[in-house]
Amino acid sequence: METISSSWVYTILNFFAALLVVLLGLMIILVIVLYILDVTQTRQAVRRNYPVIGRFRYMFEHMGEFFRQYFFAMDREELPFNRSERSWVYRAAKDIDRTLAFGSTRDLRPAGSIYFVNCAYPTRGEDAVAPSPITIGPYCNQPYTTASLLNISGMSYGALSKPAVQALSRGAAKSGCWLNTGEGGLSPYHLVGGCDIVFQIGTAKFGVCDGKGNLSEERLREVAAHPEVKMFEIKLSQGAKPGKGGILPGAKVTEEIATIRTIEVGEDAISPNRHSEIVDAESLLNMIAKVRDITGKPVGFKSVIGDTDWLEDLFRLVLERGIESAPDFITIDGAEGGSGAAPKPLLDFMGLPINESLPEVIDVLRGYGLRDRIKVIASGKMIIPSGVAWALCAGADFVASARGFMFSLGCIQAMQCNKNTCPTGVTTHDPKLQRGLNPALKSERVANYIFNMTYDVGMIAHSCGVLEPRQLKRTHARIVTTSGRSKTLESLHPSVASGSLCSAEDEQ
Repeated sequence: METISSSWVYTILNFFAALLVVLLGLMIILVIVLYILDVTQTRQAVRRNYPVIGRFRYMFEHMGEFFRQYFFAMDREELPFNRSERSWVYRAAKDIDRTLAFGSTRDLRPAGSIYFVNCAYPTRGEDAVAPSPITIGPYCNQPYTTASLLNISGMSYGALSKPAVQALSRGAAKSGCWLNTGEGGLSPYHLVGGCDIVFQIGTAKFGVCDGKGNLSEERLREVAAHPEVKMFEIKLSQGAKPGKGGILPGAKVTEEIATIRTIEVGEDAISPNRHSEIVDAESLLNMIAKVRDITGKPVGFKSVIGDTDWLEDLFRLVLERGIESAPDFITIDGAEGGSGAAPKPLLDFMGLPINESLPEVIDVLRGYGLRDRIKVIASGKMIIPSGVAWALCAGADFVASARGFMFSLGCIQAMQCNKNTCPTGVTTHDPKLQRGLNPALKSERVANYIFNMTYDVGMIAHSCGVLEPRQLKRTHARIVTTSGRSKTLESLHPSVASGSLCSAEDEQ
């Protein structure tokens, strides 16, 4: 028996020894092949000068994005969103404790930092009221009334995965906010939860195109026939890429997405950089009127702001035509807005950030006496309560967020949105990766995020001494200036009297 046992041991050892020799041989062959490939290629100098070893440089460069996030970045230094911001969203979405101990890690000294002005006699809990409802499109056949402070900004089915859109739809329905379709058209997954929907008409008019690049009245009526669709948003531009249309890489264009968008499977979906019909203020108002007449529902537009001259031209024309001709809402997207894919020159350098553009647009609206008629939706990196509260102080009626809701779905800021390799299943169409995103569970987190955001914005408002968030004014927010001292938002952006710009023009 001992002899038999010993022979089995020797056999196993010999097998593993042989296997080790084979593996070692394969590794040597692999190294030789890589060496030859590296020294003969001419595209990368590092690999040519340091064959095989030089490959690690590119691997470490790629992995650096992930290592920085978990091991090296401080809580408040990472971009586009730091760990502190992401952590608040994660905890709000999971509905777990959001309190902190010992003290704030936020540096209160840099210029641009926001404070809120606390009241000596804050609003008591029993006196507080829910956010007030607002009606959009009073001259439409079907106006839209909602009280939601935070809403889901445009993210198309294509940029997002099927389970991600399903989770957003169900979460929006549970919390009472709206879901913007993005420019990719209306999919069955937007409708699955029964939430309020804003249909975005992008420059390629996906979902409402006649096949020749023009708006199809028939398809527009089909979309408007869905009772869930409450408003239409004409997209002029977005924060991550002003002056360029949407980009959906071919790797993400599945057969279903191609059918919804009426494009070819596997081909890049590149939208035009503007609507062919819209060339000036007159044609923009004509487009708004056309969509509103066909659908009977509120119509507005989304744009990044570079200057306000074109808006003044638009508002003057509105006053000439009559106040009913005005857009029902304007979505202002800051230059800090995100996207699944954008060129770096536009991503980094084009357009005004929301902290500058929002107060300017509000003042121009007031100056032309249109502030009550045209509602304002602010968008651009406002994923935590302070950002939403600031936007309300500046004059916004609503705030829309895309990446905040991506975090609520489990996004880890892996920066893989344009590669179909999102590790959390949020922006990929790989079934293996989508499997990790449970729509039922994530819809609860979407709803929790909205509920907790509304609660915490309300907490800021009550500390400022007002009954509800939409009563916040510019005097309630202070901004640190380059001198190191803070000034109220009102002193930095003095409110313009209603109709004052009209009066000034009349005098001239």
